[in-house]
Amino acid sequence: MLSIRLARKGAKKRPFYHIVVSENDRIPTGQALEIIGFLNPIAGSGETLRIDADKAKSWLAKGARPSKTVVDLFKKNAIL
Repeated sequence: MLSIRLARKGAKKRPFYHIVVSENDRIPTGQALEIIGFLNPIAGSGETLRIDADKAKSWLAKGARPSKTVVDLFKKNAIL
């Protein structure tokens, strides 16, 4: 089963997340099938969130299930 979730990248106390499509049995920081966006929660005036809506919709149509946090991000960007 596929899931859309956040994979943490970045240094200690400097979080940066990729929004990835991966299999449920893989670890969150492991290899992903595709990276569809990013979240940078500590960006000052820069871009904090970018999601490729076309890719996200295609993965949702294929049966990928988003995590609770990703559902909130999708609603913020009017993808869901």
